[in-house]
Order: sequence, then C-alpha cells, then structure tokens
Amino acid sequence: MCALEWMHGEGLRRLVNLVGLLHGGLIVGLANDVSYATRMRHIRAGVRLNSRINLRVEWKEHRQTLSADGYTVDISPKGCLAIVAQGFPLGQKIVVTNVLNGKAAEATLIWRGHEGRQGWELGLELESPAADFWGVEF
Repeated sequence: MCALEWMHGEGLRRLVNLVGLLHGGLIVGLANDVSYATRMRHIRAGVRLNSRINLRVEWKEHRQTLSADGYTVDISPKGCLAIVAQGFPLGQKIVVTNVLNGKAAEATLIWRGHEGRQGWELGLELESPAADFWGVEF
C-alpha cells in the first residue's frame, strides 16, 4: 500500500483520531473536510474539461417559452457548469442548446452557485444528450 492509499483510507482515520486526542478534539474541522472530500469525489466522478462554449437555455413560464444566454466553464458527457444570465430554482427543467452546433438537450438544474456580474453559476445535468453534444470527445 502506498502512502497516498494509506492517507485516503484507514491511515487517515487513525491520524485524525491521534491528532484529535493530542489537541483535545480540535480536529473536528479536519474530519469534516475529509468527509466533504470523500463526498465530492463521488459527486464529481467522471471526466471534466475546462471549455467555454456559448449556450442558450430555454424554459417555460406561464405558458411562454423564455430564454437566456450563457456559456460553460467546464463540460462533461453528463452536463456542465455554466454562467447564465438567469437564475433558477433547483430542480428546474430547461432545454440547453449548444450555440456552436445547434444541438439541444433537456437538462435539470442540480446546483446553483453565486450570482456574479455575468450571471448565475449553474450546475446542469443533461438528460440523454447526443454523444457529440459538446462537439468534443471525452
């Protein structure tokens, strides 16, 4: 077992317990960070590619189809992190169109970050996108 494997497994738990005992239990923050890192490793599984692709999102509101423009920060075969001029509630169903190639896919908003000068940070999960939706191979 290499040192990295030891640090990600039982060894890290032992180290956390030892340091916690030595410092009177002040290791709670580190233990929380360890569980956060473990959760994020499972949530963000898969290939990601930093890429700026212009996109358009469309949604229905009061029987009208509305749209907003944005761009990706990173992409994956299953979705993207995008900056979009419109904020949405989590779970919102939208249609994402890759402006470059015109391909569209239904998507669900699974994460919303902060609103910046150019729009909202949105984590979008694509539902059954075409293999070449982004125009790149993963």
